[in-house]
Amino acid sequence: MRNKILILENWKFIKDKANIENVVRADGENINLPHTWNAIDGQDGGNDYYRGSCWYVKELGKLEISDEEVWLEFEGVSMSADVYVNGLHMGHHEGGYSTFRINISDVLDDKNVIAVCVDNSYTKSIYPQKADFTFYGGIYRNVSLITVPKSHFALSHFGGCGIKATPKIKEGEKDAVLYLEAWTENAEDGSKIIFQLESVGEVEAEIRQNYASAILQVPDVHLWNGKKDPYLYNVHAKLEKTGDAVSVRIGFRSYRVDSETGFYLNGKPYRLCGVSRHQDSKGAGNALTPKMHREDMEMIEEIGANTIRLAHYQHDSYFYDLCDEAGMVVWAEIPYITEHMPEGEANTVSQMTELVIQNYHHPSVFFWGLSNEITTTGGVTDGLVENHKKLNELCHQLDDTRMTTMANVFMLEMESEVLSIPDIRSYNLYYGWYLGDMEENDRWFDEFHSKHPDMAIGLSEYGADALTCYQTSSPEKGDYTETYQALYHEHMLKMWSERPYIWAMHVWNMFDFAADGRADGGEPGVNHKGLVTFDRKVRKDAFYIYKAYLSDEPFIHICGSRYIDRNEKITEVKVYSNQSQITLIVDGKILDKKSGDKVFRFSVPLSGEHEIEAKSGGLSDHIRIRRVDSPNLNYVKEKEKVTNWFDREDMQIREGYFSIKDTVADVKAVPEAALLLEKIQEKAVEAYGDVAKNVTMPESIQKQMEAMPVEATLRQAGEAVTVEMIIELNRELNKIKK
Repeated sequence: MRNKILILENWKFIKDKANIENVVRADGENINLPHTWNAIDGQDGGNDYYRGSCWYVKELGKLEISDEEVWLEFEGVSMSADVYVNGLHMGHHEGGYSTFRINISDVLDDKNVIAVCVDNSYTKSIYPQKADFTFYGGIYRNVSLITVPKSHFALSHFGGCGIKATPKIKEGEKDAVLYLEAWTENAEDGSKIIFQLESVGEVEAEIRQNYASAILQVPDVHLWNGKKDPYLYNVHAKLEKTGDAVSVRIGFRSYRVDSETGFYLNGKPYRLCGVSRHQDSKGAGNALTPKMHREDMEMIEEIGANTIRLAHYQHDSYFYDLCDEAGMVVWAEIPYITEHMPEGEANTVSQMTELVIQNYHHPSVFFWGLSNEITTTGGVTDGLVENHKKLNELCHQLDDTRMTTMANVFMLEMESEVLSIPDIRSYNLYYGWYLGDMEENDRWFDEFHSKHPDMAIGLSEYGADALTCYQTSSPEKGDYTETYQALYHEHMLKMWSERPYIWAMHVWNMFDFAADGRADGGEPGVNHKGLVTFDRKVRKDAFYIYKAYLSDEPFIHICGSRYIDRNEKITEVKVYSNQSQITLIVDGKILDKKSGDKVFRFSVPLSGEHEIEAKSGGLSDHIRIRRVDSPNLNYVKEKEKVTNWFDREDMQIREGYFSIKDTVADVKAVPEAALLLEKIQEKAVEAYGDVAKNVTMPESIQKQMEAMPVEATLRQAGEAVTVEMIIELNRELNKIKK
């Protein structure tokens, strides 16, 4: 019989480039799995986290087995692994996010020692290598010991379970078909496999050359119907002769995507709006526990999301299980990102093969993502196009039931041939944050849909950074305030609600996440676009505008609870709710009642300290605010920064001379001024890590960026560009005549 035992405790961790001959005797740190060596240095900024090789060593002792095989299973080792048992090299795996297994039966002894050399060094042959997130190193998911009979379901088939159960049902029909396949190892020709669909029936299949197949009719099927009813069937497969058995869960559902009306589930319109998610947390890195995964899912469910983009790699199988149970519509992708590396093409194929085979049975998975922002560095090349065509064909060969998609960087031209490779496509747009204004998102989508009415288009990333310590009554792009982030997402949700042709919209990001190359916002090492803070302790105000649009759970939320000290005489109090009428009570007295839809704004006179309450029926929320004589500089990204730089004595505008109020294009038109700007822009690029250094910028986007004032571009440069540097730039520009 098959037996699987977790081996997570009492490993020895050695942060040293030792060789296998002495690593077993070397001193090390006693740790338990899951583990990453970058939980701290991968989150503190500086882009200097350790990327290299480390060792994990585990003594097993003698294993009591008879005529059985013993396999090691690793669910995630980043980024490459060399596995040794009793000093012998047993296997090598490249790709930090998928399951792999190694047969160790022939090398077992009375005493058994596992040693794993793990490496997250830079290389051009393994993805990812250039992206806006930390590439944690370590054995950060479960490791198990699996014992099976000599004849068993295949354990070497790309990390899969050895069976393939394909549910198919036509839209509008009640009866379905289940196509069943199995791969075995060491099975005799003519031996039998019994397939069973729990509560429906079973069918027998005969093995030939370690392969068997069967078909089972499923009358009056119970559909997997998204969040409303995510019904799951259990499929069991058993080798009649040896008793080896495996099980998977599946769901029957139909779906399609229409270029005019969006996504359909089981024949009915099902508008997709949700989030993207990275698999890390503050202080833990990517070594997440089941409890952490569940907490993430609970918060995603809380906002009412019905879709998740699992970026930018294969996630833990446990989280896919949670998606199945929650009825999420999932976009799963490989870490083919930012830059096409010819040396890494084989790795994209192996990672895609593992992604599809290992996650084939999850009914929550609807889309296989080919790549993310792959044209950022280097643009569109013949090699890039051909590799995408190869991956697209591979996905359809392995799985003819799901669509392919890809996330395109906003700089990619609308006429690019890349757009026609996958079945559907999405864009990552950051108008209103990195460039342009919020309304440009609307114009962009309307233009794309007008040019390509037969192409399904979605929004795979969009967002604005916010730290909860930053607050303002006059939000503007680039200020990193919680206030601006909320305003931005109000606009984006309204835009989506008015355009049914957007097949899906995924917020970037549900949670703040580690990007050690970042230095923006005053807290280096973190991307702050999350609706929830990195430590999962604070739901930002923007979290609740999604809840207002997407959740059926009655709620009411007053924004600005962290904006306590207010300098204005009359302040805006904003309420998010999915109720239709809100009453605002100030210091125990009703100030106003408003009917509305999701966003309610009230003007409140300030004279001292005030208790603010918003009510709707039995629902209520409270905040406390107070009038202060001068602005609280703790609410501003830099304490020395003021709302308007030109209020400072050392900042000025000289008539007929340049300043940071002029557009980038105007400044660049004068060589002397252009040189000044170039130097400070080099510093600004550092705020966005490695990715920004080699961005390929099309002429159309370059023109948009150059139309912005210098001041606006520098506001988002983070710690890399200080106020003193901006003052000096303005002073020098003031010396140059227009």
